[in-house]
Amino acid sequence: MDDPKTLVSTDWLEAHLKDPDLRILDASWFLPTMARDPRAEYAEAHIPGARFFDIDEISDNRSSLPHMAPPPEKFISRMRAMGVGDGHQVVVYDSMGIFSAPRVWWTFRLMGKTDIAVLDGGLKKWRAEGREVEDLPPVTRDRHITVQRQAHLIKDVTQVAAASKLGDWEIIDARAPGRFAGVEPEPRPGLRMGHVPGARNVHFATLMNADGTMKSPEELRAIFEAAGVDLTKPAICTCGSGVNAAILALALERIGHRNHAVYDGAWAEWGMFNDLPVATLKTEKGA
Repeated sequence: MDDPKTLVSTDWLEAHLKDPDLRILDASWFLPTMARDPRAEYAEAHIPGARFFDIDEISDNRSSLPHMAPPPEKFISRMRAMGVGDGHQVVVYDSMGIFSAPRVWWTFRLMGKTDIAVLDGGLKKWRAEGREVEDLPPVTRDRHITVQRQAHLIKDVTQVAAASKLGDWEIIDARAPGRFAGVEPEPRPGLRMGHVPGARNVHFATLMNADGTMKSPEELRAIFEAAGVDLTKPAICTCGSGVNAAILALALERIGHRNHAVYDGAWAEWGMFNDLPVATLKTEKGA
């Protein structure tokens, strides 16, 4: 099941740990309500050779929305400083299993870089298996990197509004069912509750096994279909702020569904504007 373009196992990573053209990224990130510091946790223990990828910093700071995709020039600058460039096989992980690492996998793909895989089970599984960790940052050397932004992998609010109205794309929301239904509050203040009209709910946690690894392609396909997702249509993945949406994108890629994009503004944007329609469990039951 190892695929250096989507998902690799802890066994695979350990076997390739000394490869000269391997680069490992720790992309741990937490919701504001979790009260955890990913950079401090990285400094305490990380997979040997891993660099820290700061999702909040390597973003478009011109936007008021959280961690929007970085402009290509900023991505190039940060990757060169981290010693990540052309010809490298990248493996990205996070400390929770599979939570924020797919966001970086998607960001690389947005920049036209496909030699990147998520570590299945992440640091959680790596450490549970007693594998080596270290607390020293690696020595980095500048490496040239070329990017070609893949505009089809990202959607903005206008495109999502059109998809919602026309129904020509499947909109898949990765948030927990209570937030999707509009019966549980959003962790970010000031946002309305509910979802984009016409969206389907596939909570990202349902795609995971108990050990934090991703379920098999056959199981993933069954979960999407059970949620009412028409897999013959192109898909727009969304969530609270664009991080967990990338888990859906990774899962779709694993089942061979290639035509998918991420709504980068996600509910942090849609839930903010009163002129955008919102569906809830109550409105859908009354329909």
